[in-house]
Amino acid sequence: MGEPEHVRSTYNDIHNIIRGASDKIASEFKPDMFIAIGIGFFPARVLRTFLKDPSTKRNIPIQAIGLSLYESLPGTTAEQLGSEVVRTQWLGPDPGKTLLGRRALIIDEVDDSRKTLQYALNELQKDVEIELQLLPESERDSKRTKFAVFVVHNKLKPKLGELPPNIPYFVGAEVEDVWLDYPWETIDIDEHDRLAKEDKEKKKTT
Repeated sequence: MGEPEHVRSTYNDIHNIIRGASDKIASEFKPDMFIAIGIGFFPARVLRTFLKDPSTKRNIPIQAIGLSLYESLPGTTAEQLGSEVVRTQWLGPDPGKTLLGRRALIIDEVDDSRKTLQYALNELQKDVEIELQLLPESERDSKRTKFAVFVVHNKLKPKLGELPPNIPYFVGAEVEDVWLDYPWETIDIDEHDRLAKEDKEKKKTT
C-alpha cells in the first residue's frame, strides 16, 4: 500500500465549515451544553460563536472529555492501540449532575471509525441514568438528557462503531477515507497553509 492521500485544512477552512453547519444545529437541536472530545474543544469554541443566544448573549458552556483510540499512552498495550478506547479525562466526580436535563452536543473533529463517538455517548448516557435513578420516577423523563453529535468531518467509510438512529447527527463536511492534516497538528503553520493552498489550486486544474 502506498502513502494515503493527505487533505490539509486551514483554520479558515475549519471555521467556515463550522459556520456552515451552525444554522442547522441551532434550528434542529438547540444545544445548551457542548461536550468536546479532546481537540474537539477548538470546533466547540468556534461553534459557540455562532450559537450564542441573541436575546441573552450567554455563551454555551463547554465541557471537555479526553478519549484516545490511536495515541500511545502510559499503560496501553499494542493490542489496545486502534482497537480500544481509553478514557483520559471525564466530567469530574459527579458527571450525571452536570448533564441532567441538558441538551448536550458531543463534538469531535472527525468521525473516522465511530468507535470514540459510540464510547462517549454510551458512557455519558450511563452517567445520566445513574443520576436519574436518584430522582422520583415521575421526574425522570423531564430530566433525561438529550444528546446529539457534531463532527467537522465525516469519513465516508464503513464504521466500526454505531450511534442510535434517534441521536441527531450533524456533519460539517463529508470526505473520502483520506488522511486529514489539521492546522493544530502542524509545527510550521505557514508551510501548512501554503501546501493547503497548493492542493486547492491543483484540484481546480484537474
